[in-house]
Amino acid sequence: MAASKSSIGSHLRVVWPQWQGGGVDAIKIYASEFPLEVARRGYALGASVLQAVLPPHDGPTVVVPVTMSDEGTQTHDGIEAKPILVDQLARALKLITEQQPDQITTLGGECSVSVAPFSYLANRYGDDVAVVWIDAHPDVGTSGSEYDGYHAMAVSTLVGKGDPEITGLLPGIIDAERVALVGLHSWTEHDYPHIAEWGLHSFSPKELSENSTALLEWLQSTNCGKVAIHFDVDSIDGDEHMLGLGSEPHGLSATDLRRIIQDVADAVEVVGFTVAEFIPRQAMHMRAILSEMPLI
Repeated sequence: MAASKSSIGSHLRVVWPQWQGGGVDAIKIYASEFPLEVARRGYALGASVLQAVLPPHDGPTVVVPVTMSDEGTQTHDGIEAKPILVDQLARALKLITEQQPDQITTLGGECSVSVAPFSYLANRYGDDVAVVWIDAHPDVGTSGSEYDGYHAMAVSTLVGKGDPEITGLLPGIIDAERVALVGLHSWTEHDYPHIAEWGLHSFSPKELSENSTALLEWLQSTNCGKVAIHFDVDSIDGDEHMLGLGSEPHGLSATDLRRIIQDVADAVEVVGFTVAEFIPRQAMHMRAILSEMPLI
């Protein structure tokens, strides 16, 4: 059952520079131009850059504490850095719950930063909230998957198919039938069957290239009056902009992305919005250039 809506109408901004869920194997491959210790923390720098370039927030803002140490980043129970991720998830949930917001904007960080705010919103609004997960990848991995990066397990966790210790922390779970994967065009065959098995819906970039009708019809079928939108920047066509860890060609155009999100916002109330997986390569190069300068 959804919690009663606050009369305050507060909009919380969550800055969550979590990097540990990124998966070191993928980072070694797709950010090989940087030393590993720099590349691994690119998601954390991305959250800081987003906070700097976005307009000031007129509501409360919380920053989730994230350790920058490599300690505890080994794989546990099939999840890289699991103890760290569990601790930071608990911290994020505590900060959000203390604020009791009606709406949440989250600046990440890798994709798993949506888990805490979307779970909170699922508890607050119950069956009245759907999720539009805009991402080149489905993020439906599990602790039994070949890839142990937790960011690829974010959707699995939200729909209650994730690690039991992690899902046990969540205040709310979202029914898979109320989750749409938008812009999906890159996946591993090992995990892809979960989409159909669990009842998730998916829309390729091509299906939404001319209009948002198919997605809006799905959204209407959920009977939800609210939506939480996750935006992984790698959903943007890599031939247009390379914003994420690796280049993902044949994705959504920036124009299509803006239109899709606006169409969804026109149809239902947006109560959650996440920007995730931004890798600011120029800023990372500049940090490296300045690292040995005097007085820095």
